[in-house]
Amino acid sequence: MTYWKHKAVEHALAEAPREACGLVVVVKGRERYWPCRNLATEQDFFVLDPEDYAAAEEAGEITAVFHSHPKSTAQASQADLMACEKSGLKWYICNPGTEMWSEIEPQGYQAPLIGRQWVWGVSDCWTLARDWYREELGLDLPDWSRPLSLLEFNQAPMFQPCFEEAGFVDLGLELPEYGDLIFMSLDGSPGLNHVGVYLGDQLMLHHLRGRLSSRDLWGGYYQKSTGLIVRHRSRC
Repeated sequence: MTYWKHKAVEHALAEAPREACGLVVVVKGRERYWPCRNLATEQDFFVLDPEDYAAAEEAGEITAVFHSHPKSTAQASQADLMACEKSGLKWYICNPGTEMWSEIEPQGYQAPLIGRQWVWGVSDCWTLARDWYREELGLDLPDWSRPLSLLEFNQAPMFQPCFEEAGFVDLGLELPEYGDLIFMSLDGSPGLNHVGVYLGDQLMLHHLRGRLSSRDLWGGYYQKSTGLIVRHRSRC
């Protein structure tokens, strides 16, 4: 095992049962493990501190991302594969208890639209809407940095001020058509904190926290919770 991997395992053991995260950085021709703070508010995933990332960039060349799976095997999860694609870097994953390792690289992986795992900021309702638009309509919607916690987002949802930037027109509560976005206020949120894609025949594609993405009936609770329907300008 290389020296930087030994340091990564030490970091992972110290952080357990939370996931540890860090970077592999080439500094003066040598690979170095650069431990980073995990800003995630939940144990089973990680949010790498952007200030630590910036410091690593100043110190050398970042060649890989590391994180630990203290409560599962080192095999990459669906969310890991998605985040690896987004990062454009190789990823190393380790279970510090068994010291088993795996590694993945960006290879064009695309998670299925139905049945994907929910991870805040990586695979959530807006991620699903973006992926549907890219795969079905060939349109690239912008993404936004999420607050660190879903609780913080639910207290001040960001969807309403951002849909125009994404190229959508407010339809109010006009009946949706295929491809329209349906914004909802769920779980007592004071604003619109959930989005689904209308598929026609009263069906929508969406992704709720703690559940797999699914195609569900847009009716009952979801219809009563709807506060806004928007349509992309290219379809008006």
